[in-house]
Amino acid sequence: MSATPVAIASDHAGVALKGVLVTELRALGHEVLDLGTHGTDSVDYPDFGHALAETIVAGRAERGVLVCGTGIGISIAANRHAGVRAAVCHDVTSARLAREHNDANVLALGARLIGDEVAKECLRVFLATAFPGGRHTGRVAKLG
Repeated sequence: MSATPVAIASDHAGVALKGVLVTELRALGHEVLDLGTHGTDSVDYPDFGHALAETIVAGRAERGVLVCGTGIGISIAANRHAGVRAAVCHDVTSARLAREHNDANVLALGARLIGDEVAKECLRVFLATAFPGGRHTGRVAKLG
């Protein structure tokens, strides 16, 4: 198991994909902190983006995953919190580069834009990729 859990949250549009990703996280040996939502009744994505961001900032999780219809709105909400770097990713390359170049700590996915298998691949790469620092360290510091 990982030292701290991976936090995950979604709105109603992302709840099905969130379920797929929770299963994948557990299969990879991660403890999961599921912050909801848990059904398809309409909810406001900012509430879940903020909840996950607060979890990251408080240190209850080092990495997080957000899912809404596009990944955009929920990532904007999360990125309003200092110390959170949520990146919307649509493929393995964007997930890898989000970690390598931006030290992203939250992966945001659009359930209406990518399928389950691509989402799982993005998740695996995002979690497995380290931030190498170097020339990117100063740039990432400017994001704070």
